[in-house]
Amino acid sequence: MTDGQFPTPAHPGPPGASARQRDHGQSDPEKRDWPARLPRQPRVLAIANQKGGVGKTTTAINLGTALAAIGEIVLIVDLDPQGNASTGLGVERAHRVHSTYDVLMDEMPLAEVAQETTVPRLYLAPSTLDLLGVELEIAAFPDRSFRVRKAIAGLQDPQSGPQFTYVIFDCPPSLNLLTINAMASSHAVLVPLQCEFFALEGLSQILETVERVRRGLNPELVIQGIVLTMFDGRNKLSVQVVEDVRAHMGEAVYNTVIPRNVRISEAPSHGKPAILYDLKCAGSQAYLRLASEIIQRERILRAA
Repeated sequence: MTDGQFPTPAHPGPPGASARQRDHGQSDPEKRDWPARLPRQPRVLAIANQKGGVGKTTTAINLGTALAAIGEIVLIVDLDPQGNASTGLGVERAHRVHSTYDVLMDEMPLAEVAQETTVPRLYLAPSTLDLLGVELEIAAFPDRSFRVRKAIAGLQDPQSGPQFTYVIFDCPPSLNLLTINAMASSHAVLVPLQCEFFALEGLSQILETVERVRRGLNPELVIQGIVLTMFDGRNKLSVQVVEDVRAHMGEAVYNTVIPRNVRISEAPSHGKPAILYDLKCAGSQAYLRLASEIIQRERILRAA
């Protein structure tokens, strides 16, 4: 890829689209035991960007809340060792008896780690600092990139617990093995992008990673959309970033732009999603509009 060129969103091809790809999948011990297609339900989304502070966790929490509000049964899987999604949903560290670490180590099913939140129909698989070393612990496993996918497959058991219709991964701020696990387990990736100077450079990196995962681990993976966050209309740079990203990525960018908003920043300290903390603030209203857009795109993708 040369400077100024950005890969377009990846589109899924049929699994094993060529004989060579099929043979490669069968000969790779990391892929051999996995189904060619992800289950249609639950619908699995990864919120990912290798940069921190771009709104991944805020987007995961508020999207999950909005989906639960319209009747979906949602599980947020916190894969970030910092555990901000867990804190933002009011689950203190002392109450995280079991976590996504136990899932990655194959010590406990995902359904048993999931716990209720204060939001009806919204569940959380919390994170702990144990995740900091999990990459080294699973690096030698043949299925190291599919540990989470195995856990998602376990949700198909009707005896496992709530029958989730959506699973949302809150990924760590890096393109590490945890993020790769999430992408290998997801139908689509949603990319939050802060309206700042290096936005396009960061976008290029995440799109390249999505494409590599699609080709090597998960041929169904697509870009669900790109959401611009922390927008300040008084700042010429913010306005320019929005224009540049839309020019490069077109319809992949959501119409809704999330503004920089004090109430959004305050909500996690109260253990609440922003749209419950202050429904009327500009940030909450923007996330509700974004959720509506995402739901519309999901209907199109699920019908494809």
